[in-house]
Amino acid sequence: MTNSFNTLTFEQIYEQHKGIVYNLALQYVQNTEDAEEITQDVFVSVHQSIDQFKEQSSITTWIYRISINKSLDHIKAKKRKKRFGIFTSLFYEDSSDLRYDLPNVDHPGIQLEQKERLNHVFACINSLPDKQKTALILSKIERKSQTEISVIMNVSPKAVESLVQRAKAGVLKKIEWNE
Repeated sequence: MTNSFNTLTFEQIYEQHKGIVYNLALQYVQNTEDAEEITQDVFVSVHQSIDQFKEQSSITTWIYRISINKSLDHIKAKKRKKRFGIFTSLFYEDSSDLRYDLPNVDHPGIQLEQKERLNHVFACINSLPDKQKTALILSKIERKSQTEISVIMNVSPKAVESLVQRAKAGVLKKIEWNE
């Protein structure tokens, strides 16, 4: 986006970036409802933090960073809730109101026969360390260049290359191990 941040209204920022934010969140959580929730959280943060934006990077890069952080925070919160549910079910007989399920892909456009395989691939991606997962998603799914990823993640292009290579190797190893 070449527009200066100061000339954009919040509504314009939202309209220009809502699709990017939603799609990125969807890559992390593979669930449309969670992606919508993350998108909402991102734009609440953008609105609350507009005064803190220093224009040291593009607005798109700034929003990518917020989206990544909100997506990772959402995943961590779900894992905490899941662990709490499992822990509680060990000590309380009636824990029926606590639900914890294995992640299930709810991604538009996926054909039913591919869903199981895709669940497995995303489970492998989700098990990666956060930085590897982020680099892989930005590189292979969002189709960002190493330079763009290095700016978004605030690491060197060489570090991006290394993170992507380790992520790909990790996913392939997990897929081969489970076959």
